[in-house]
Amino acid sequence: MCGIVGYTGSGSATNVLVSGLKRLEYRGYDSAGVALELADGGAPGCTLDVVRSTGKVAGLEEELEAHHSNATCGIGHTRWATHGRPSVKNAHPHTSCDGRIAVVHNGIIENFAELRDELKGRGHQFKSETDTEVFAHLIEEAYDRHRAEPDALMAAVREACTFVVGAYGLAVVCADEPGTIAVARKDSPIVVGCGPDGSYVASDVIALIDATRDVVVLEDGQFACLTPQGIEYTDEQGRSIRPQVTHIDWDIDMAEKGGYPDFMLKEIFEQPRVVRDTLVGRLAATGELDIDELGMTYEELNLVDRVYVIACGTSYHAGLIAKNLIEGWARIPCEVEAASEFRYRNPIITPSTLVVAVSQSGETADTLAAIRDARIKGAKVFGITNVVGSPVARESDGVIYTKANKEIAVASTKSFIGQVVSLTLLALLLGQVKGKLTTGQVRMLFHELGDTAEQIQWVLDTQKEAVHEAALACKDARSALFVGRGMGAAISNEGALKLKEISYLHAEAYAAGEMKHGPIALIDPGFPVIAVATKSPTYDKTVSNLKECEARGARIIAVATEGDEDIRKVADHVIYVPAVRDALSAITATVPLQLLAREVAILRGCDVDQPRNLAKSVTVE
Repeated sequence: MCGIVGYTGSGSATNVLVSGLKRLEYRGYDSAGVALELADGGAPGCTLDVVRSTGKVAGLEEELEAHHSNATCGIGHTRWATHGRPSVKNAHPHTSCDGRIAVVHNGIIENFAELRDELKGRGHQFKSETDTEVFAHLIEEAYDRHRAEPDALMAAVREACTFVVGAYGLAVVCADEPGTIAVARKDSPIVVGCGPDGSYVASDVIALIDATRDVVVLEDGQFACLTPQGIEYTDEQGRSIRPQVTHIDWDIDMAEKGGYPDFMLKEIFEQPRVVRDTLVGRLAATGELDIDELGMTYEELNLVDRVYVIACGTSYHAGLIAKNLIEGWARIPCEVEAASEFRYRNPIITPSTLVVAVSQSGETADTLAAIRDARIKGAKVFGITNVVGSPVARESDGVIYTKANKEIAVASTKSFIGQVVSLTLLALLLGQVKGKLTTGQVRMLFHELGDTAEQIQWVLDTQKEAVHEAALACKDARSALFVGRGMGAAISNEGALKLKEISYLHAEAYAAGEMKHGPIALIDPGFPVIAVATKSPTYDKTVSNLKECEARGARIIAVATEGDEDIRKVADHVIYVPAVRDALSAITATVPLQLLAREVAILRGCDVDQPRNLAKSVTVE
């Protein structure tokens, strides 16, 4: 999500930091900043020049041009807002009270509120709304205690980390120790390496690939001290360690793909992180949901008596899943409409109507037009998007950001999962505000939602062969049918879209119970039918529908719950997912369909990252 770059050596720190931050732009961000060490007129230390801006790295680069810095040491950061809204004051780096220590940080400090109160009580002045600033003040206090030691900065960072509960990738500079960068890692990626001109740190290897191909990926509880001469590694007790060095033989293209053969697979594998990042900071210590971007009071939310979810394409399918959750948990009528249709009819909208606009880019024209129409008619509008400051975000009363980062592959995968998680949060909040869910139920469902990150990873780690075998059954087909019931029916729509979108194989989705009302006539021997048949209240009925397909010679591919051997009596191929509450099954059950679509596309010789070039097939008269 956020990005870290640091450098100390004989070259231009400004150039290294800007170049590295640009390499990390694919991760998505709302602000950027650097802290550069400037010579202090012959004094033993230096001063820190902190430059920050909102928006693109190019804007930061323009500001830095006016500084004419010849700094050879510094740290930089791209931020995606978690604690505190996007602004210059909330952008990294953050500094101590005296401005002598600067910190960049990825991750989340779960106990930041308690630490902040304690530090304020001891006289520290905070300048931002972020959790990260806590680190700057903790290190400042610890540095005063270790000032006489030869490795005072490293000792201070190690001590500060003992107070923090949560995740961190951390890089720190101190004006009293020029040329030194202290680095720490816990549950947030950090990579360090040495090049001919100095030492480097980053949150992603892509930022270092021009400088060195031999890197160390820090493990949890490991620390690194970077100087122009090299890097020293220590554990939590300050004892020297010798970490494993990894040689990177990727080219730039492969580095951008994280070592994966294509962006689509990379983005599918990023989905566990998307789940975690979208949920960060959303559950308060009291057990209630915390969505500070809501833009509506709980009293206003309690007055909502109808919800419209408006979206296009993949986002529309996320809305179909939200309908099940909102009506099930909050007992509010919910309609899902294609934005392109919503704007051209006269829907029933009152001041107690909530319109939820879902858009990956935040720029979808039909969705924006629908938002404007809904606002004119008096509805409250809530946006769900991946892009901070996008038109959908600006024109909505409140917003949830999906934290999916930039998505490059043409088929939306991780953005879809982020949207489903965000909509699930909204459904939980409505259920909580309406009094249909207790605090205990919300807490339990929230933690189960968080567990889907590990469940997705299980699918990715264990079902590769099953997906490949199933894809072979679709490779030479001319059409395919996706079926399911309840939540499975909603997921089937997304599966069909993914298959036709990247493999150019025609596919349709139907509620399984509707098979006998026409579609079953299309089934010939060998026709692929892909079924979402996870354990649910309608499982037996779904199996019954599949037997109808089996009787007509269909080749059946089932997405089923781990341990379900009975499904093999009717299915030719089975892809398993972990057992999960039916209401949350959409997240895990979608992943096999994404993998299947990609595998079929590759078998059919398609480029899974790029859309077909329609220009060659369209004649303009």
